[in-house]
Amino acid sequence: MKLYATDCHFSIDSRYLRMADKILILDFGSQYTQLIARRVRELNVYCEIHPFNKIPSLNSTIKGIILSGSPCSVRDAGSPDIDAKLLDGSLPILGVCYGAQLMAHKSGGVVMPSSSREYGRAKLATVDHHNELLKEISLESQVWMSHADTIKEVPTDFEVIASTTSVKIAAYKLKNKKVYGIQFHPEVTHTTEGKNLLRNFVVHICECKQDWTPDQFIETTVTELKSKLGNDKVVMALSGGVDSTVAATLIHHAIGKNLHCIFVDNGLLRKNEFDQVLDSYKHMGLNIKGVDSKDKFYSALKGHTDPETKRKAIGKTFIEVFDEESHKISDVKWLGQGTIYPDVIESVSVKGPSVTIKSHHNVGGLPDKMKLKVVEPLNNLFKDEVRLVGKTLGIDSSILGRHPFPGPGLGIRILGDITPDKVRILQDVDSIFIQALKQHSLYDKVWQAGAILLPIQSVGVMGDERTYEQVVALRAVSSTDGMTADWVHLPYEFLADVSSEIINKVKGVNRVVYDISSKPPATIEWE
Repeated sequence: MKLYATDCHFSIDSRYLRMADKILILDFGSQYTQLIARRVRELNVYCEIHPFNKIPSLNSTIKGIILSGSPCSVRDAGSPDIDAKLLDGSLPILGVCYGAQLMAHKSGGVVMPSSSREYGRAKLATVDHHNELLKEISLESQVWMSHADTIKEVPTDFEVIASTTSVKIAAYKLKNKKVYGIQFHPEVTHTTEGKNLLRNFVVHICECKQDWTPDQFIETTVTELKSKLGNDKVVMALSGGVDSTVAATLIHHAIGKNLHCIFVDNGLLRKNEFDQVLDSYKHMGLNIKGVDSKDKFYSALKGHTDPETKRKAIGKTFIEVFDEESHKISDVKWLGQGTIYPDVIESVSVKGPSVTIKSHHNVGGLPDKMKLKVVEPLNNLFKDEVRLVGKTLGIDSSILGRHPFPGPGLGIRILGDITPDKVRILQDVDSIFIQALKQHSLYDKVWQAGAILLPIQSVGVMGDERTYEQVVALRAVSSTDGMTADWVHLPYEFLADVSSEIINKVKGVNRVVYDISSKPPATIEWE
């Protein structure tokens, strides 16, 4: 019997979320849209992102709307658009960058190409401090511009409320209506008082209650899980990561031993990780079973060098193992998953299917549908919110602060074919690197770090003898959500010490390099 075929999902669309004050964010394709949502959530106000062409029914819980930026121009045929009725002022609206240009354009204003691309830091030269949107926004406050078009003229019923030395209309308001447009991005940290502006809009203008908190989320989620799951059994794969751990803990609080967790050793984990993670979960009281399936994964990967092929082989083998283990548990009705909000958002494209850069880290090779009903208690949360919920639940900081680790594990950090010996080499290298980061108090300053085994060998000298051995690359990046990332400037002395320790202690490696590529244009993982 296979686990195929119903698409019944249970997400936490609780009474609280249905009744809570919320801000609706309409996405026009900006790289910053998720960041807007995260900034609103930081104000303890619930918000949701929806594509501009899939606007949900407006009801009394929606207290305001934010229109995002976009890589498009309002002057282009087929550019993202909205119904003009949305701009009638019945709800407070804040247009950001493209959103501001779109409102001005649809209302009779003039939007033209900028004389020069307006990108980067600017300072407000005039500020209408009597305007409710700009309260506590300082004159000469730094803002972040990112647009190729600019608003040259506002419609007759609009008034300018802020400008910079080069942008006459940096912010405007529709007279006698709570409709605002700003040409800069308040959600990025480069806009130093952006959070104040968003607070003015969300809390004061939209009058949203600030009750979106970890405690509130836990209470309502566990209550709804108890009601929905009852005495049903749930099976869930755990990875040792933040999302699956927090999701499992919430489900455990609701149904106790009726949650059956499975932790699969795919032979591509970090050194000693299988035993360490199992031990930590058992101390948390979770009902968990460890499954050693290294040989099955190595067999499935044998001879494969293409990254996508490896991902699919790992995903397919995982499903086979998970399916087999799940059927050893009688009467299971639900599959628990640690899906978080960015996964949900990214599954809905603003302008149709996006180009596949690589299969999703955690779902490569999964069948399209599964017979078990799905429960996803975190699918309304961002990663930082998941960590806050985990902290409130009392989950150990060693798990909550763990760097992201891809589902295919070391399988996509070994370039080329996979062998047990290559895994051993990379595990040893990775262990030295990660432990050194922790010992030098650098681990928590890095968003993600790891080592990559390259498919090349280089000449070296050890003990007056010529060697011809493997090359490894070290990777450490800073990021907030993995959408973009910068390489971390680790101290030279630290890198020198780590390189020396790796070469001296890991048999088969004679050269260490450091990856100084940012995302974009590179990705965080090499495959």
